[in-house]
Amino acid sequence: MELKRIHDYLWEIPRTGGMRVPGRVYADASMLEAVRDEGGLQQVVNVAHLPGIVGYSLAMPDIHWGYGFPIGGVAATDPDQGGVVSPGGVGYDINCGVRLCSTRLMEEQVRPRIDRVVAALFQRIPCGVGSHGGIGKISPRELDAVATKGAVWATERGFGSTAHLDAIEDGGRLPGADPMMVGDRAKERGLEQIGTLGSGNHFAELGVVEEIFHPAAAEEFGLIPGGVTLMIHTGSRGFGYQVCDDYLKVMARAVRQHGIDLPDRQLACAPVASSEGKAYLAAMACAANFAFANRQAITGLAEQAIMEALRISPREAGLRLIYDVSHNIAKIEEHLVGGKARRLCVHRKGATRAHVPRGSRSAWRYGQPVIVPGDMGSRSYLCVGTDKSLAETWGSSCHGAGRVLSRTAAKKKFGGRDLIGELKAEGITVMAEGRGTMAEEMRGAYKDVSQVVGIMEGAGITLRVARLRPIGVIKG
Repeated sequence: MELKRIHDYLWEIPRTGGMRVPGRVYADASMLEAVRDEGGLQQVVNVAHLPGIVGYSLAMPDIHWGYGFPIGGVAATDPDQGGVVSPGGVGYDINCGVRLCSTRLMEEQVRPRIDRVVAALFQRIPCGVGSHGGIGKISPRELDAVATKGAVWATERGFGSTAHLDAIEDGGRLPGADPMMVGDRAKERGLEQIGTLGSGNHFAELGVVEEIFHPAAAEEFGLIPGGVTLMIHTGSRGFGYQVCDDYLKVMARAVRQHGIDLPDRQLACAPVASSEGKAYLAAMACAANFAFANRQAITGLAEQAIMEALRISPREAGLRLIYDVSHNIAKIEEHLVGGKARRLCVHRKGATRAHVPRGSRSAWRYGQPVIVPGDMGSRSYLCVGTDKSLAETWGSSCHGAGRVLSRTAAKKKFGGRDLIGELKAEGITVMAEGRGTMAEEMRGAYKDVSQVVGIMEGAGITLRVARLRPIGVIKG
């Protein structure tokens, strides 16, 4: 595959065949060699075939093979030019996302009791495949309220403060949600899964601010060296998975009905303006709101666990939400195309919004927070997006380290080791529902998150604010 160097951190795949736009990949030379044979670059090419796509088919440096779209993929389509929406551009875990909280706690307060704190988190927050019961079973009517109100629903029930809502993408409530567009099976799966982490790469993590790169932004976000943070990574659980599964079938029919020619059937899609496109976006918004409510509920459960384990008050804990951002979503946003404002359907699949859309008021002096978790044995980063992101990537950046080993390969490589003991020796207390998940998520299964973040900073898309070191983790 031909790749044209734009600069040290950006490469272009020229238009060939049925590509409607070029592809662009953010990577340095060493990382590009690592992803060449993995398949993700071909998926960048495939996405460039989508009807109505504008600009470029983009990939962030955490790119790896996904369903239809590469994980780390970004694409914008124009509904007024026949632009489509594709569930593969969102993924099965709709509004999988991450939130980061600061606290008033310091490492020296928490370190002597870290085992107790992690055990309390593990007891309070259900983890693992099919986990349920975080806040108990809700009624179908309540589930519809979750689907339309998102994090607002959770705050109304005492999970965290309403002040958190200002620090959540879209205020924790994506508009356009319609529970009538969600199938019965998805609703059934969602009744007991609010307040649960699930499995895979989902986690709740206590970290410590290890280094600050942007003191002014760090101060705005309430971060100080040695301060303890809480990070939560999860999504819409079985509810969102089922929404995606249901609409992939709808879109497979829509492709034939609308005469759409695709290089990969996993890119099944429909025009945004079609009945199928509108129905998917309405159901997807329900799942996105479920995820916002889920992370808000988990935050409340985590705060209770921390206070009980350390025997401290809410004021002493001082938990403050810095930001909550989605990295699996499709949204209608206003962007400049050729100098003219156009409303586009922006797909971010394993990619994080790095800038509020054009015409929106930014709540931050130094840029929108971009949270980039690493694996459980390495560091994570808080960054901020730049104006250049709005110009080049539809206001998007990377979302994590990005896998280099499949889950099967990681289990084979790490499955026989005492992984919990190894991490304990490094000062990281981990509790997990299954040993298989531990093997899947070890650091050797992922790229170096510092390199990924460095590429985005080198390209001028984001700036590093702080690096966080894990001290306690719970996983499925």
